[in-house]
Amino acid sequence: MVDPSDANLPPAGTAAPSVTVHDVAREAGVSQSAVSRAFTPGSSLAADKRERIIAAAARLGYRPNPLARSLIRGRSGIVGVGVGNLANPFFVETLQLLSDCLDRTGLRLMLFPAQGEPSIQDVLHYRIDALVLLSVSLSSMLATECRRAGVPIILYNRTTDQRETSCVVGDNAIGARSVAAHLLAGGHQRLAFMAGSPDASTNIEREAGFTAYLAEQGHPAPLRECGHFAFDAAMAATRRLLLRPDRPDALFCANDTMALAAVTVARHEFGLDVGREISIVGYDDVPMAAWPGFALTSYSQPASLMVDETVRLIHALRQSPKSHEAVVCPGTLVIRGSSRPVRVEQFTR
Repeated sequence: MVDPSDANLPPAGTAAPSVTVHDVAREAGVSQSAVSRAFTPGSSLAADKRERIIAAAARLGYRPNPLARSLIRGRSGIVGVGVGNLANPFFVETLQLLSDCLDRTGLRLMLFPAQGEPSIQDVLHYRIDALVLLSVSLSSMLATECRRAGVPIILYNRTTDQRETSCVVGDNAIGARSVAAHLLAGGHQRLAFMAGSPDASTNIEREAGFTAYLAEQGHPAPLRECGHFAFDAAMAATRRLLLRPDRPDALFCANDTMALAAVTVARHEFGLDVGREISIVGYDDVPMAAWPGFALTSYSQPASLMVDETVRLIHALRQSPKSHEAVVCPGTLVIRGSSRPVRVEQFTR
């Protein structure tokens, strides 16, 4: 038992004195800059010296103050992430991958839930090192304010015509053309496309690629409904399509959330044999797509590769704010039971 009269303990009801970098440096017999480097990921410091500093810090109960260090360095080590649709499993997976990847490189993720786009005041208040927007539209105002504050922006799963903004996307055109080739190879004649958000660059590119390939093969433009990238809206859109006298025999949905809704309606409300009477294909290949109850054919976006490229860009932009890039990551069509099991034919752009 510790004697409460121990002179080294603070009086009852008072806080323990704060341990500083100077205290750790004196305890370890090193400079204060060496202590700072010991707690900075990737910094240059001899292994034995680092171990001595860490041991001294543990004995003294020292905890680095990230806020104070960020004020000194002018960087917070925090990456802001704005996401507008957490109901989409693809973005939930992306957030987990992004958090893990940033952590491995010494950075932290701060989430800004955003409908439309995150608040400029919220974003800039935290002195973030970069801003990643997950399928969130970028306004000229946000771009201008972030540029003035020296905060680089990276669009994830969106493209932009703003030359000073980087983006990381899947190959939407090739993906959509792969889906079209697969459905035509299955003998389908009445094809339909379910759009997401009409103004989203991903939706525009997927619809354009799908429609263009059908036209090249001598097929008319597909029937069209809008499911707004949402489950309930996609269920309603599927009902509208399947109640038509010229009901489609194949449906390509611009994301998996809508495709899963379409499978549910087609199978349980209309009694259709999905994969035989109607083929339904999605985009993203979220984990639910592989569930036996859905067995959804989907074009797989390489979330892991897209996240790796995003983190690479973050570090590049922290070093050189003008090193903007547009990165396109290739995916692959994953064929399951929701579409007729045929081989994908080769095609050209």
